[in-house]
Amino acid sequence: MQKFLLDTSIILDNTQNLVYLHEKNHELYISDIILEELDRKKDSQSESGFFAREFFRCIVNILDTDTYTKSPNDMQREMNIKPLAGDYISRIEFKSGEISVPIWVITRIKYKAMFVDYGYNDARIREIAKDYKLILLTNDVALRVRSLTENIESHSLKRGQVLNPKNINFIYKTKLLRDLSDKKTFEESKAFQALSQWHLVEIEEIDYTDSECYLTGKKLFGVKYNNQLEILALDSIIKEHKPYILPLNIEQKLAYVMLTYPHNQLSIITGSTGSGKTLIALQAGISLQKLGLVDGIIYMRNTITANDKEAELGFRKGDEIQKLHYFMYPLFSSINFIIESLKENSLAKRIEYRGESKSIDKEESTQYFLQKHKIEILDIAHARGISLHNKFIIFDEVQNASDATIKLIGTRLGEKSRIVFLGDYNQIDHPYLSKFRNGALSLLSRAKEDDFLFGLQLQHTIRSQIAHWFDEKF
Repeated sequence: MQKFLLDTSIILDNTQNLVYLHEKNHELYISDIILEELDRKKDSQSESGFFAREFFRCIVNILDTDTYTKSPNDMQREMNIKPLAGDYISRIEFKSGEISVPIWVITRIKYKAMFVDYGYNDARIREIAKDYKLILLTNDVALRVRSLTENIESHSLKRGQVLNPKNINFIYKTKLLRDLSDKKTFEESKAFQALSQWHLVEIEEIDYTDSECYLTGKKLFGVKYNNQLEILALDSIIKEHKPYILPLNIEQKLAYVMLTYPHNQLSIITGSTGSGKTLIALQAGISLQKLGLVDGIIYMRNTITANDKEAELGFRKGDEIQKLHYFMYPLFSSINFIIESLKENSLAKRIEYRGESKSIDKEESTQYFLQKHKIEILDIAHARGISLHNKFIIFDEVQNASDATIKLIGTRLGEKSRIVFLGDYNQIDHPYLSKFRNGALSLLSRAKEDDFLFGLQLQHTIRSQIAHWFDEKF
């Protein structure tokens, strides 16, 4: 058992972290500063505000030190620390379902830390951890570093951490005969049976002469679906769909075909900047509309940047739509790329998409494209309480989303809807997530094992040679 002083970031990440730590038999402490910070967050309409409210809603019992002394049998745990002079310790219970999590609250009337404009609360949290010899548990990297410099033991929550995401592979390689006469044998093999549904299979074609077996040089691709290997006629499907922009490599072809696959409802696709994630997803959504499988596209993206403490739109200029447009450049960039390609290859399209499209988000042609293809933009903060029926949802920058945000959006999906999550787990802007623990990695790790989720990692950067160089070297 370890004694943890929890930082606000642990609770705002997901209140279920409390249950997780309790089930690991840890003793949990918070300070009055944490309660103050949660109280200030509870009116926010962001995800943090939701978890702050959820925390207070789930508090079902409060016992002070006197009550504890008089009724020790009412306690699920003994208090293993004694209050220092001037401090006060009480006990609260966080109840989730049938599980009650005891939490000790340390209240200090007068802190030794001197007031500063920035970092005052963090200093007081470190003071409590040091005085009571508690392990500070925080997902705030800056707070953890400051703690370690003051010789305060500090950990981050490793729940859902993935250390080697590049090793998560969704393409199994094998060799089969040209006439696929050994396909049934392969389907019955242990190797194939061990693959999850939606796992891709790369097939090197082989053939025999009278004396030897040889590779023909041809490759096929298939997908495991309903416990069988279904061969994917990539080029034929793409030719039939006639997307505005053709996929440029085999990865993009696989992504496009699987996103438009009739029975695939849930996908995670990762890749570095310039790998074509957003463009391919947008093309797939348009094709699904043409096929009558959905009646609209919804694009959402985490409104978190490297400079934002959390996803708040309120301080940006303009109305709600204009504020949201600050974060929609990847979508507009993909649309503008399609428009320019169409105009270059067709006089009719030059007439249809009148106007100049290079000003990103205010040009007539882009707005016309959005309306023509029924593309809507949705703020994640307003997703709670709505239902999305018969839509193709593109959730971009999922690496900046917590598991709770993913659950929020996923539970909004209604009948005949499908969703693709896009992200680059190396580009983290969320203050409480890391390149080893984020929404993209949570989905990738589940896709490896789960039969409901299709996953693919794009390895090739196509934006430009210089973009590829920066991605590799930095």
